[in-house]
Amino acid sequence: MTQQPDIIVITGASGGIGGALLEALLERFPTAEIAASYNHGEISIKHPRVSWQNLDLRDEKQIETWANAFRRVDWLLNCAGFLHGDIGTPEKSIRAVDADFLFENMRINALPTLLLAKYFATALKRSPAPILATISARVGSIEDNRLGGWYSYRMSKAALNMALKTLSIEWKHSHPRGCVAALHPGTNDTALSKPF
Repeated sequence: MTQQPDIIVITGASGGIGGALLEALLERFPTAEIAASYNHGEISIKHPRVSWQNLDLRDEKQIETWANAFRRVDWLLNCAGFLHGDIGTPEKSIRAVDADFLFENMRINALPTLLLAKYFATALKRSPAPILATISARVGSIEDNRLGGWYSYRMSKAALNMALKTLSIEWKHSHPRGCVAALHPGTNDTALSKPF
């Protein structure tokens, strides 16, 4: 049986997947304290064991400041993600590739996990069984790409998967009791997936 977490940090907790995960964690671990972040939208879950932080995961300084507030963290779960928005939508062909849209995908889907790992590493190391997990996507698989398109999203998730693999190798030595995981939730009925 896995070690029960006492302190859980979850980013993107106001989104569809993050919110559902937050509800499940509250039910499954009735004594755990949860620190949750949001960037856009309303906080839909108010609970005495949940403390909320407005956090832009594209801002390294904000991540560092938030991480410095924690002495120990058992689970760090990153549920933030980007697929479409005012800046653009997934490309159907190479003609649609736009540098700003591609970089925004990387800034939200890939880079934050590295920054979270960088600044929460010490707090996670103090846990008897630390877990760092991030929502990824199967479309980031090079081998499984049979449809093409969606260049920016696919590239950002492939970069995320490589970052997690590389981190897992490093933390095998520095965090030997820990686990680093990429989670593929599949297509969900959320605002992120709705147009597709």
